[in-house]
Amino acid sequence: MAKFDYNKIFGSTIEAFQSFLKVPSTVTRFGSHVRDCNDLKRVMIIVVVALIPAFLVGTYNVGLQHSLAAGLDMGFWQMFFYGLLKVIPLYLVSYIVGLAIEFGSAQIKGHEVNEGYLVSGMIIPLIMPVDVPLWILALAVVFAVIIGKEIFGGTGMNIWNPALLARAFVFFAYPSAASGDSVWYAKSAVFGLGKDIDAFTGATALSQASEGAFSAAGVGQWSIADMLIGLMPGSVGETSVIAIAIGAIILIWTGVASWKIMVSSVLGALAIGGLCNLCAPEAASYLAMPAWYHLIIGGFAFGTVFMATDPVTSAQTEGGKWIYGFLVGAFCVILRVFNPGYPEGMMLSILLMNTFAPLIDHCVVSRNIKRRLARSQQK
Repeated sequence: MAKFDYNKIFGSTIEAFQSFLKVPSTVTRFGSHVRDCNDLKRVMIIVVVALIPAFLVGTYNVGLQHSLAAGLDMGFWQMFFYGLLKVIPLYLVSYIVGLAIEFGSAQIKGHEVNEGYLVSGMIIPLIMPVDVPLWILALAVVFAVIIGKEIFGGTGMNIWNPALLARAFVFFAYPSAASGDSVWYAKSAVFGLGKDIDAFTGATALSQASEGAFSAAGVGQWSIADMLIGLMPGSVGETSVIAIAIGAIILIWTGVASWKIMVSSVLGALAIGGLCNLCAPEAASYLAMPAWYHLIIGGFAFGTVFMATDPVTSAQTEGGKWIYGFLVGAFCVILRVFNPGYPEGMMLSILLMNTFAPLIDHCVVSRNIKRRLARSQQK
């Protein structure tokens, strides 16, 4: 009787578990390669660590916003654990569904399981409304992993950022679950924490800004300090600029993300925001909102640090990174200010520039080739 060969049938899955916490013993067999300590696993783990501050502040903020909406006087730890109990199901769905597809795809193809989804699975819940139905989140993950990544060849071959594709899927396929003023608040009690809220509507900072409700002190009822710390409604992990800035420092210090993309994205937003300020017809117009406010409300900071810098879908050339980042920030402000039906513009801006990143790199490389040819001919 033939012996059942588990390694032959489930080789990809077995290898993935064996190498999860240790370096595999495989080495390059042919060709020359640059060898160092930074493999895909380490890079992905660094990004996950950089996301932890945004996760912690976002978890607390979920409980805070529920406490305010329900008229409760919850303590710090009550709010934190309430938020944790609301966010954990999002992560369970994200990782169980996403990793199941990753493992299945690797097994079918006979390839090793890639660690790329470690980051996507961490980001997806952070850019979703806390009360998004879990079945919708599962469909979004399926769409992002299969349509956004696997059909292009898997990690490293995708054109668009998978996490943003999941967010876009929810926004366009189920708009009532990802837009409006009521989706940013958790409305149900969890294990005795909080209480059920039948109906509650509270405008976000972006929607209030679009209506001209801003001043030198802040936007709507939120002060500048609230916007920096992240004590306002929004997607789970996108509200705290300070927590995101800590993540940015980690990514830049370790060399995982490009500071050029981050800086140029900020410059692009400030440039267009400044032009809008100059052209504002009246003080209460959205065009008149101070340009730097765009950096601290909505998903601008999170998108700039964690998604625009995705090394797979962003520009690869050094000059292209400046162009790519500038256009990400510029288009974000343009979409916000001139599209009344969509006050947040970062998601569409990054997806648009993901599409054009290869063209930007091509133009930069072609220009460098022509410049060097002209220089050689002069000699």
